[in-house]
Amino acid sequence: MNSLFSHAEPDSEPSQEAGNELEPLVFTTVVPSTVSHAFMGFTDHPHLWWPLEEHSVYGAGSHVEFEENLILETAEDGRTSVWGTIDDWQPPLSFHASWYPASTALWSTELRVAFRAVDGGTEVKLIHDGWEGAEDPAATRASYAEGWPGVLERFARFMGGADA
Repeated sequence: MNSLFSHAEPDSEPSQEAGNELEPLVFTTVVPSTVSHAFMGFTDHPHLWWPLEEHSVYGAGSHVEFEENLILETAEDGRTSVWGTIDDWQPPLSFHASWYPASTALWSTELRVAFRAVDGGTEVKLIHDGWEGAEDPAATRASYAEGWPGVLERFARFMGGADA
């Protein structure tokens, strides 16, 4: 099972050489709601839409939440795992976090999620970069390139929209 929070298997391609930056991942979806409602849906209720059965540390049955300056997963038995540390909080427009699920802050990447009004509702733009902070930058980027679209699809459905 492929997971946003698992380390990708090494592949036969050479890794990025020093000085060659990996491009940021950018994904967008539009949800049929106001900016503030979309922001609240994303940050106040991730436990209702995040696909924990596919992308989590503890699996289905755990609970994910934004708590103070942390993005935190709590297992059914009470164990916790910090997914990220929020260092810029601009409700209802955006947030930025050092992102390191199933790892440590030492190996963090950068995640920004921005919300803006568009025809038909709110555009949610997720930008994931800072790959140089990951233990294996190319593999980490590849794993998230595969995982983020499904996560945003779940959010869009939760908000009453079509699949991302």
